[in-house]
Amino acid sequence: MQRGDPTSFACQAGLPVEFCAAFSSLKALMAYAIINTGGRQYRIAEGDTIDVDLLDVDPGKTATFGEVLMFADGKNVMHGNPLISGAKVTAEVVEQRKDKKVIAFKYKRRKGYHRTVGHRRKLTRVKIKSISLPTKSKNT
Repeated sequence: MQRGDPTSFACQAGLPVEFCAAFSSLKALMAYAIINTGGRQYRIAEGDTIDVDLLDVDPGKTATFGEVLMFADGKNVMHGNPLISGAKVTAEVVEQRKDKKVIAFKYKRRKGYHRTVGHRRKLTRVKIKSISLPTKSKNT
């Protein structure tokens, strides 16, 4: 480890070995973004495959997420208020699928009352292709 490496302090501070191994080099810190879709927030990086709530996009087509809340690379962190204007994430739709079955069982003892209700969320699996930020233009 280099002397100026920020993880050198963390490994000396008595943190778990897994933490030190995961961040042992600055190359391990990839650029990532936090997006909002379907009422949930996801931490993504290029090449990630995630499941999001159902999107009306056919498999093999491209989906674009415009609600980027934060972007960070190894050195800089950029956040919006609440969104980063002009930033977008491009992803390829891999498949439309259903999540695991969720069962809610209601029961009241000694009353003969029991109800079973369940559902399966409909999901879209996407593979992140690119994260693009707005270009800074000089207005002078």
